Amino acid sequence: MSNSKAETVAQCVSRVSEQLEAADLFYGHGTDNPWDEAVYLVFTVLGIPFDAEQAQMSQALSTAQSATLDALLSRRIEQRVPVAYLVQEAWFAGLPFKVDERVLIPRSPLAELIAQRFETLLPAVPQRILDLCTGSGCIGIATALAFEQARVDLADISSHALSLARDNIVRHGVEARVRAIESDLFAGLEGPYSLILCNPPYVSQSEIDDLPPEYAHEPVLGLYSDEEGLAIPLQILRQAADYLSEDGVLIMEVGYSHEALSARLPAMPFLWLGFDNGGEGIFVLTAQQLRDAEAMLAL
Repeated sequence: MSNSKAETVAQCVSRVSEQLEAADLFYGHGTDNPWDEAVYLVFTVLGIPFDAEQAQMSQALSTAQSATLDALLSRRIEQRVPVAYLVQEAWFAGLPFKVDERVLIPRSPLAELIAQRFETLLPAVPQRILDLCTGSGCIGIATALAFEQARVDLADISSHALSLARDNIVRHGVEARVRAIESDLFAGLEGPYSLILCNPPYVSQSEIDDLPPEYAHEPVLGLYSDEEGLAIPLQILRQAADYLSEDGVLIMEVGYSHEALSARLPAMPFLWLGFDNGGEGIFVLTAQQLRDAEAMLAL
């Protein structure tokens, strides 16, 4: 195919969008529609910024670029691989992060809180922060960039996830303040932390069985929790106070399991947060509230 007849970037996005729309796909890993997914795929592969100018949209693709995109598009449609894994990059809190099938694809509404620097939720600027069940490290690294004086620990049970998190630490230039620690929840950690952020596994096996095929590419270690999704969140609630400073705060995501958790602990003073950009199931508890609930949590 000669350059004069080569597909332009704009034409490629339109074609890819049409092919995605014609396929039976699920969108839940960074986009929610075929057009945005097409832009995500095409722009990332071609190295085009998402605020591309018209001149860039008129550029012609090379034969090699077209072949690469078509191969990735086939995997997206036929194997249902999420685009983030295809291009090995996802965006969180306005920042790019390396991702692959060692970690979940970032999609937490915690990004909105980080952008707001947890406005009104913290008693003071946090100096020592823990990102528990860190995966790619996106939550902790984005928080470290929001609080430039804070020291941040990224903790995960998976050595494979932590290897990728370390790549992201280097990518964002925060090696002096952010470290990755292999730990089964709190087992390998030393407090106290003024802020603990956590997006733990909270999905039951029955829910995993019902998930769209795209989720089968994500590590089950990052999704599954026993006791109908509550086992790991409950264990964190029982231990978190021991690792928080006197005026420390725990902010944790439990997603759709929030109703089950509230039913399990009806007297727990969860502060459930709302989000302008969508999302649910994130609560705030202070260290004092967790200590006061020790007897309740022991049941």
